Amino acid sequence: MCCWPLLLLWGLLPRVAAGVSGRTYPHRTLLDPEGKYWLDWSQRGSQIAFRLQVRTAGYVGFGFSPTGAMASADIVVGGVAHGRPYLQDYFTNANRELKKDTQQDYRLEYAMENSTHTIIEFTRELHTCDINDKSITDSTVRVIWAYHHEDAGEAGPKYHDSNRGTKSLRLLNPEKTSVLSTALEYFDLVNQDVPIPNKDTTYWCQMFKIPVFQEKHHVIKVEPVIQRGHESLVHHILLYQCSSNFNDSVLESGHECYHPNMPDAFLTCETVIFAWAIGGEGFSYPPHVGLSLGTPLDPHYVLLEVHYDNPTYEEGLIDNSGLRLFYTMDIRKYDAGVIEAGLWVSLFHTIPPGMPEFQSEGHCTLECLEEALEAEKPSGIHVFAVLLHAHLAGRGIRLRHFRKGKEMKLLAYDDDFDFNFQEFQYLKEEQTILPGDNLITECRYNTKDRAEMTWGGLSTRSEMCLSYLLYYPRINLTRCASIPDIMEQLQFIGVKEIYRPVTTWPFIIKSPKQYKNLSFMDAMNKFKWTKKEGLSFNKLVLSLPVNVRCSKTDNAEWSIQGMTALPPDIERPYKAEPLVCGTSSSSSPHRDFSVNLLVCLLLLSCTLSTKRL
Repeated sequence: MCCWPLLLLWGLLPRVAAGVSGRTYPHRTLLDPEGKYWLDWSQRGSQIAFRLQVRTAGYVGFGFSPTGAMASADIVVGGVAHGRPYLQDYFTNANRELKKDTQQDYRLEYAMENSTHTIIEFTRELHTCDINDKSITDSTVRVIWAYHHEDAGEAGPKYHDSNRGTKSLRLLNPEKTSVLSTALEYFDLVNQDVPIPNKDTTYWCQMFKIPVFQEKHHVIKVEPVIQRGHESLVHHILLYQCSSNFNDSVLESGHECYHPNMPDAFLTCETVIFAWAIGGEGFSYPPHVGLSLGTPLDPHYVLLEVHYDNPTYEEGLIDNSGLRLFYTMDIRKYDAGVIEAGLWVSLFHTIPPGMPEFQSEGHCTLECLEEALEAEKPSGIHVFAVLLHAHLAGRGIRLRHFRKGKEMKLLAYDDDFDFNFQEFQYLKEEQTILPGDNLITECRYNTKDRAEMTWGGLSTRSEMCLSYLLYYPRINLTRCASIPDIMEQLQFIGVKEIYRPVTTWPFIIKSPKQYKNLSFMDAMNKFKWTKKEGLSFNKLVLSLPVNVRCSKTDNAEWSIQGMTALPPDIERPYKAEPLVCGTSSSSSPHRDFSVNLLVCLLLLSCTLSTKRL
């Protein structure tokens, strides 16, 4: 190998932003754990540009895969051999066989090599209309990478052995236009020596007191603080605002959330003010928005809820993870708020087994948004970021927006949802929500490998369908969610009567005979689900009336609640605009109310003869 061309001293290579060719790349990430493979990228109109900086004098491989594996992948291989640069477009079939693409869609822009590193820069269209290429959209992209100490020869690249990996990214996230000072003050909300039980799912809650500020401040950035080695253990973190009517005794110790013996103070913490999920990085608020601290309306006490995912039941784990909040006295124009929208977390969210595709919907109804916005902000609120959230069966999530019966631009979507990569999506343009608008969080699941029902719930093996909307100016609305009527779901499998009054949870079936004295969960699992039955059930569920929650900051409800019929003219599923070659298409978390007997009785107040829409 020889240097080609040696344009600069290696020690002067920039750490971020600018490529050695002089082009700028606003996004940068490390792909391998050893610091050998760096990726920079930038969207340029209908194209996307990449820069690979890899510690090798051989070939460098990069690509996109539907699963993160080699099968059915779109791959490019490049390097510098004998003083000459090369770049080849490849693909793999379902059997992982590597083939050279007859349509070469990657364009080499720059290449160099020295004794230790190879750098290549190249571009491609977002949508090439090549069946062997993957279109790049706002959805999650599973990039794959590899390298070898030898260059690719006439027969193609040699096998990379263990020098390979995958990482989920959102390649079309907008560029951050503001640069924050490195001297920002901050405070940490971090758990101290939390013992993680040897069970698959643990929710741990700890209350913290916000530092006392004599005047208003704004939090302008939040970063996760994850204990080293626990990156896969800490699945998500929610920060709730709690009642201010406490003394510091509530801070003494943490407790497992949603436990019968958890402190009563935890029950006052209902307003989500920030959310982080696995794979996400730090979040910076836009330059005109901040999270307010220091006024009577702002949190004095907060609850940190950490979801630990321990599927191997590992013992002896101790965790010290949480959040770091950066703040300033330079007050911004608007206070940020968070609305949780979608399906509220309940066992009444049901997904049959063996389904390659099943759709659930959570509704933020026009009645809720009409009442809350007319009272608080008739001119509307402005959404600037969204976090889409589901669990292991989730395959895609869309947040749909309707105004006066007409569908608006999608607020956010991820058609290739990755449970292990969830972060706030910055909207390319802020979107306004007006009184009378309605939102639908639409989730797509795959339960093909499951033999029993999947239920809404807190465990990662249960499911959720939620959107967290970051917006301004802050109003008194924290949750706008729904759940479909359970009685018609049970009628589908032949249930005729349940025992009343409801005194046990899950409630018990009275008739017919084959379900007698079974819980509704056992009855749903006893039913012989086929794909045909699952499709019919899905069609029914999407047409059912829903029970609505429209919650204020103080845990009270706006008057709009109870059973609501859905608009009859919603097109399902959402139909995206067709992709055009060479153009861009871009445009809890949770309180499990199913254990609230009062809500159960409300949901069960309808009869089995409720008319279907």
